[in-house]
Amino acid sequence: MADPAAVARLTRELTARLEAGELTEFYEDLHRHPELSFREHRTAARLAQRLGQAGYEVTEGVAGTGVVAVLENGPGPVVWLRGDMDALPLQEGTGLPYASTVPGVMHACGHDLHVTWLVGAAAALAGARAAWSGTLVVVGQPAEESGGGAAAMVADGLHVRFPRPDVLFGQHVAPGLAGFYPHTPGLTLSASDDIDVVVFGVGGHGSRPESTVDPVVTAAYIVTRLQTVVSREVAAKEQAVLTVGQLHAGTRHNVIPDRARLGLNLRTQDTRTRERILAAVRRIVEGECRAAGCPVPPEVTVLPGYPSTVNDAALATGTAAVHRALFGEHTVFDFGPAMGSEDFSLLAPEGVPYDYWYVTSTPAAVWEAAPGEDLAEKIDGVPGNHSPLFAPDPSVVLPGVGTLVAAALSRLT
Repeated sequence: MADPAAVARLTRELTARLEAGELTEFYEDLHRHPELSFREHRTAARLAQRLGQAGYEVTEGVAGTGVVAVLENGPGPVVWLRGDMDALPLQEGTGLPYASTVPGVMHACGHDLHVTWLVGAAAALAGARAAWSGTLVVVGQPAEESGGGAAAMVADGLHVRFPRPDVLFGQHVAPGLAGFYPHTPGLTLSASDDIDVVVFGVGGHGSRPESTVDPVVTAAYIVTRLQTVVSREVAAKEQAVLTVGQLHAGTRHNVIPDRARLGLNLRTQDTRTRERILAAVRRIVEGECRAAGCPVPPEVTVLPGYPSTVNDAALATGTAAVHRALFGEHTVFDFGPAMGSEDFSLLAPEGVPYDYWYVTSTPAAVWEAAPGEDLAEKIDGVPGNHSPLFAPDPSVVLPGVGTLVAAALSRLT
């Protein structure tokens, strides 16, 4: 890896050439026009256009809306930079002058910033080819929010159609006072599983419950019982979250339905813990249905989810050193593993090291007004990812470009 101080000096030189105002306008335009998973047509087109203008060989339509751009610049390693592009089905409540113009859709997770950072980093590196050698691959990924984007790109030949990476870098905007860059060597994000449950009852008239087997009541018992899994079946030293995010049943006030559907989400950081909780979910669902006298056994379906994200320790430590040299020793710290999940790691072919870090983005005034004294309390008091009030400070546009540029140069110089 190159000398961190030298990489920091070069990164400052390259990012100083960028037009911060123009990049901010690009970001605000993306924010106004959010697009849901696998529908990122406008976003992908804007990304592809900018990468083409910077001199990259651009391939569009990977896995539908994905973008892959390659810039070959002599011998050396192959570095991949990834950013996701999709928005969320939320009604924006920020009141920003550049708020979403699409009803019920919002960039509530900051992927508009991720695309902007890719554009800025790609332009900065393309404009200074004499300073580095190797191959740069920029990946605009669709559908991170729905969980299928990375896998779809791999299925569409990502690992065989484009230069194989020697290293993969990614980052995510996060709540926290703007100006910090948390890095975690090793486990940084949890595995995630979605679980669909169908409870079958016997429907009937609301005035004659004795002639039915009420799946709503059974589902309510299941929801309550599931709350004991983590608290009573998982060791305190292990981390897990089990959430019931959906419960759907019935169509009328006075009709007892014949089935109820539940949607669960499980976050774990250990394979054995995951298997133990999945077994407990099946046991509880089946047990409550037997106790209720359901006429048909329930359906429990575990859907393909996210794997855990485990940063290469040496790579993460090296990237953190470069970012400390770039932004200051105090700006980089290890926040530890989070319960959030990502499909980023699927983009790395087996054996390829990767590093995934964060860029904090809460405006200073919002941070100071938040209740609490320490970092954890403050973060709980400010709008975070997936909130309709999530509004990153645009001041992080150039620093977020710098983190990607510095990471790439640490391998390419």
